[in-house]
Amino acid sequence: QVQLIESGGGLVQAGGSLRLACATSGRAPSTYAVAWFRQAPGKEREFVAAISAGTSTNYGDSVKGRFTISRDNAKNTVYLQMNSLKLEDTANYYCAGRLFALSTKHQDYINWGQGTQVTVSS
Repeated sequence: QVQLIESGGGLVQAGGSLRLACATSGRAPSTYAVAWFRQAPGKEREFVAAISAGTSTNYGDSVKGRFTISRDNAKNTVYLQMNSLKLEDTANYYCAGRLFALSTKHQDYINWGQGTQVTVSS
């Protein structure tokens, strides 16, 4: 059974930075693609970033140039570095996993964490 646990959310001022972490267990990290999605109240779940089992990455248009996804297989952890945060980045952030290839569609992911809240204030 694969488990994903997010951490690192919190309250930050606009323009600030946060780093989210997604710790995975139950599967060799080298075989697992991980993505970050976010969902704000009343809005649909939005793709943020993904990293393949290798090194390929993909980003949502709204975060390109500000967010960076990376992985540390030795620690079984995927990170999302978020810089230049904006009010509209406020949401619950979820990490999700699937085998090998990344996808931007949340329907393609089979394992999900519980989410971590990110709140950006003015």
